[in-house]
Amino acid sequence: MSLEVREAAEALLTGEERDPLTDAWPALDVETAYAIQDEALRIRQERGETLIGVKLGLTSRAKQQRMGIDSPLLAWLTDAMVLPAGVPVPTLIHPRAEPELVFVMGQRLSGPGVTSATALAAVERVHGGVEIIDSRYRDYRFSLPDAVADNGSSAYFTLGPVGAEPSSLDLSLEAALLEVDGAIVDTATGAAVQGHPAEALALAANALGARGLALEPGWIVLTGGMTDAVDVRPGSRVAAHFSHLGSITLAGS
Repeated sequence: MSLEVREAAEALLTGEERDPLTDAWPALDVETAYAIQDEALRIRQERGETLIGVKLGLTSRAKQQRMGIDSPLLAWLTDAMVLPAGVPVPTLIHPRAEPELVFVMGQRLSGPGVTSATALAAVERVHGGVEIIDSRYRDYRFSLPDAVADNGSSAYFTLGPVGAEPSSLDLSLEAALLEVDGAIVDTATGAAVQGHPAEALALAANALGARGLALEPGWIVLTGGMTDAVDVRPGSRVAAHFSHLGSITLAGS
C-alpha cells in the first residue's frame, strides 16, 4: 500500500468537504481507487465498525451514461451506516436520498459465473430501503475514480419494515414512489436497476469473486438507486413507498 493511498483514505474519512482527488492526482485510476476504498474500510474497522455488506452505485442506465461508464461501482457497508427508522438524518455535507431494493443474503455467493437466477436463489429476503448518499466532494463534482475512492458517496441507509421472499414478488415490477414534503417527485420500478435487481446482485458477486471475495450469509446488499436522488433539507420529510415492501419516512435534521 502506498502512502498516497493511506493519505487519501484518511482524508475522505474526515467528513469534511473537499475537492476531488483527481484534481491533484489526475492519474488516479479505478483499481487504485478501490485500494483507497479498501484502506478506508480497514480504518473504519480499526475504529470498531463491522463490515455488514456492500452497495452498488450507478446501477441505472441513465446514471451510467452521464458518467460515461457501462458498469456499476461497488462500495462497503458497515454497521455505523445503519440509520434506524424514525431517527433524523444526521447533519451531513449535502445529503441526498434514493429508494432501493435491498437483499439480505441467506447463502454465501461468489463469482465468477453467477447469474441473476443463482444470485436470487442465495437471497433470504428482500426489503425496500432508502440510502442517504453524501459525496465528500464539493458541488458533487467527481469522476468515476473519485466516486469509487469515496466509497460510492456512502453515508447511511434505512431498511423498510417488510421483508419478503424474493420468489413472492416480481422485483422488476416492484415500484417505488418517492415523496418530498407530501408531493410525489419521482417513481420507478426494479427494472431501473440493471433491468432487474438480481442482475445487480450477480454483478456484485462476480466483481467480488474477481478480487477473491464473496457475499457472505447475513450480508446486506443495496442494489442501487431506483430513481434519481433528492436533497434531504433541514426540516424536510422524504418518504419512499413501495408496492409490497412498505414505506419509509426520513426527516432532515
